[in-house]
Amino acid sequence: MKNTNKSVLRKEGIVIESLPSIRFKVRLDDGSEILAHLAGKLRIYRIRILPGDKVTVEFSPYDESKGRIVYRSK
Repeated sequence: MKNTNKSVLRKEGIVIESLPSIRFKVRLDDGSEILAHLAGKLRIYRIRILPGDKVTVEFSPYDESKGRIVYRSK
């Protein structure tokens, strides 16, 4: 089931560092850096995220410093 909530923001970025407990430091295309964790489907299907991967990050408009990785580009 897809998230159809319009208030969720999505941005592209590149993983720059892997941190403990499935967290990652991501540099967004606009130059800002955020802390992101893996979405549930990526954990279930064991999608590997490595530094240098291009990802799509979804986050709330209330706190733009934290988000979750919902897609890894090829």
